[in-house]
Amino acid sequence: MPIPPQTSSAYELEHGQHRHHVTYPKFLWKCFCAATDGGPLFYAWMIFLTVVTLVGLSAWSHQVTEGMAVTGMSDHVSWGLYIANFTFIVGLAAGGVMMVIPAYLYKDRDMHDVVIVGELLAIASIIMCLLFVTVDMGHPERFWHLIPGIGRFNFPLSMLTWDVIVLNGYLLINLHICGYLLYTRFQGRTPKAKFYLPVVFLSIFWAISIHTVTAFLYCGLGGRPLWNSALLAPRFLASAFVSGPAFIILTLYILRRLTDLPISEKAIKTLLQILRVTILINLLMIASEMFTEFYSGTAHTASARYLYFGLHGKNALVPWIWSAVAMNIIGAFLLLSPGLSKKPRWIQLACVLVFFAIWIEKGMGLIIPGFIPSTLHEIVEYAPSITEWKITLGIWAFGLLAYSAALKTTVQVLRGRVSVNT
Repeated sequence: MPIPPQTSSAYELEHGQHRHHVTYPKFLWKCFCAATDGGPLFYAWMIFLTVVTLVGLSAWSHQVTEGMAVTGMSDHVSWGLYIANFTFIVGLAAGGVMMVIPAYLYKDRDMHDVVIVGELLAIASIIMCLLFVTVDMGHPERFWHLIPGIGRFNFPLSMLTWDVIVLNGYLLINLHICGYLLYTRFQGRTPKAKFYLPVVFLSIFWAISIHTVTAFLYCGLGGRPLWNSALLAPRFLASAFVSGPAFIILTLYILRRLTDLPISEKAIKTLLQILRVTILINLLMIASEMFTEFYSGTAHTASARYLYFGLHGKNALVPWIWSAVAMNIIGAFLLLSPGLSKKPRWIQLACVLVFFAIWIEKGMGLIIPGFIPSTLHEIVEYAPSITEWKITLGIWAFGLLAYSAALKTTVQVLRGRVSVNT
């Protein structure tokens, strides 16, 4: 008896579900193959990142074995390089939403094909955030204290629990968006808006919440005057919308050079327009905080004086923060200069400068001076140990490894070289 035409809804449901179950494992396997297949340059890059990751893993095993004494942290400065990077990377994850807002909120069709670049950046960033928190715990097995029902989650009173919720929620949101869009493209189907568009708009709100909650985690600590500012959360968001677009612009230039993924010039120009505005807002907020700290001249400005000018002969962070200020100003000049901002090489240089400037500003320039002087007015300086630098570079390498593999797979799927029929 011949198979009836595919007009019966029952038939479509049965065979559609069967096809879904068949193609999903095939989708995962082909994505894995695409992520591990490439030319000599790709293999060299991935091997390099793997080696650095393994060096970091070895250093972390040494830290777990010997204890936190191998780091430069102490009772006076209990948050160091790990939490500094965590704070910066949360902003990097939030900055990924800068691809989503023009693409979907303002219906910019030129951004639709590359919006997934920002979503993948958010996923890789959140993974790095979780890793930095893990290594900062000293003993990762203590994580069970945060598991509801087993430990004490302390929700909703603890800001830390809110941070756990928003970070993991943001990770799941972006995994759903990227997974669904790539899987439908793999199947050769058009994505249904009802399955991903509400989640896309949710990701915009969620991206703002992850950095706002992180800022509240700091400014709610009354014993740290440097962080007790109502401007901290807006400043976090402004700096996030500098570092995120800057990194994405660099990624788009790399993809344009090394792949055949069509990257429209309008997409880069849109991100540049965002970057030009946010970098000025960020500089204005830095100037506002500096004026408030130094003009008042109270005892609570000791941390700011130590950061910018040194205090009682201690000035380890002064070169860091003034380097960040210089890079921010130079980057802003390059981005706002009518002649230079139209040349890719100057755009790329500006993006590199502002990216590292925000890394210093929200890391070594914010977390460390919050502990100096201590609550007992003692000045105990902090310098990251070699172990901390190895672990930090290892986590960054792992994040870039995951991001590179995800981009490699995405390009193959979007260009139709990885599909249900190949």
